[in-house]
Amino acid sequence: MPIDYHTHNVRCGHAVGELEEYVQSAVSQGMIQIGLSDHMPLVNLSQEEHPDIAMSMDELPRYVEECFRLKERYKGTIDVRVGLEGDYVEGYEEPIAAIVRAYPWDYVIGSVHFLGTWDVTDFRQAHKWEGRRVVDAYEQYFDAIQKAAATGLYDYIGHIDAIKRFARPPEEDVTALEEAALQAVKKHGLAFELNVAGIHAPCKEQYPSMRMLERASALDIPVTYGSDAHHPDKVGQKGAEARAMLKKAGYAHLATFEGRKRTLIPF
Repeated sequence: MPIDYHTHNVRCGHAVGELEEYVQSAVSQGMIQIGLSDHMPLVNLSQEEHPDIAMSMDELPRYVEECFRLKERYKGTIDVRVGLEGDYVEGYEEPIAAIVRAYPWDYVIGSVHFLGTWDVTDFRQAHKWEGRRVVDAYEQYFDAIQKAAATGLYDYIGHIDAIKRFARPPEEDVTALEEAALQAVKKHGLAFELNVAGIHAPCKEQYPSMRMLERASALDIPVTYGSDAHHPDKVGQKGAEARAMLKKAGYAHLATFEGRKRTLIPF
């Protein structure tokens, strides 16, 4: 792929590699843009009790400063885009907005990981599915996606159906929930990402499913690509497969971002 807009680094506590290593990995693959998008500091949990979920608030300005140094250092070699995975947590919109508005981001990803204090993407919390009606979690998750889209804080929605990560499908049909989420993304003028990390998860499927990807294409919702790399070697992962999926769904362009403005480029 010519771009990768979803990457992490050692600051978040569960990834390895420095920011520059991710940039260098993208350069080695001939990419034209690389997005740096580490996890926003926690707003709903204690950083001291959960040091390996996201960067600390103290690290945030240092992260931004390093991103912009790399943007300048690699000018003419690759376009570095300075981003943030700005987790949406219902009820914490004000502290999230304060973080988003504090810095001159190129883009902010709206991702849902938390339903309250439950991180539905954390393998250490997978036991919390036990005794739970699966469709209830799906309803809460996709409702959060709709609310995230409506905040005006984000440029695109990340791993839009990550609720499926641990392969706990509800018995009920959730097509209507997926449709409502896509309609919210469309209504509020956002893009979304094809995130290939799910291929390595228990669900063994990219985010979103081909069903959602094709429906998003039919709705003319812009798409970007993200590896969700937590290691420099994973930048651009499954790029050929991602390209094939996008073309099958009817896409010919990728969304890119600079200064919170979206531009479509062919791929």
